[in-house]
Amino acid sequence: MTDDKTALKGTEIAESGLEGWRKVLDRLTVRYETGDFNAGTALVTKIAEAADAANHHPDVDLRYPHVTVSLKSHDVGAITPRDIRLAKEITALADAAGVSASAHAPDVLELALDTSDHERITPFWAAILGYEANGDEVTDQADRLPNVWFQQSDSEAPDRQRWHLDISVPHDVAQERIQAAVDAGGTLVSEAEAPAFWVLADADGNQACICTWESRD
Repeated sequence: MTDDKTALKGTEIAESGLEGWRKVLDRLTVRYETGDFNAGTALVTKIAEAADAANHHPDVDLRYPHVTVSLKSHDVGAITPRDIRLAKEITALADAAGVSASAHAPDVLELALDTSDHERITPFWAAILGYEANGDEVTDQADRLPNVWFQQSDSEAPDRQRWHLDISVPHDVAQERIQAAVDAGGTLVSEAEAPAFWVLADADGNQACICTWESRD
């Protein structure tokens, strides 16, 4: 029997029957199209009450005209059965309020920096960003700004690309996003690691990755 501190695999999450929610990077996320600020505020109030009752709290972003909710068990560092249960309860609250989930859950952006020695530069980036160092990445403890992670590189060429973006998207929109980038003048550089990630480049050769949870766990 799976306990509440068991990290769930992507396939288990996909088969859990959640409506509107997507696993994007390391969290469950959904966006509700509330239409106006008062409806959004009312929904957030209901979500807060449910979260307090469950003693398990999501990240909630209230804006006009939508509300974004993200779930992750921070004590485990992964999505667990607690998140699935609360997501289903939040779905029921949204349904009762007549609020629909957006067809596309929000993406998650990360910044990646190539380096041959991340330990040498991690303290600088943690300090300048006001982040916390955590192994091969630095993270915003308020979870507002993108993580920066350091990708091992043996290249010392002065003209090498050092920064690139990792855009984690819901797995079911990855191909659409890739095609849009190609149609916009980009090229598909590599799909060797697909569906974990695809490497694309703009017309100047600057690379970025479209990433999903698939084949990562």
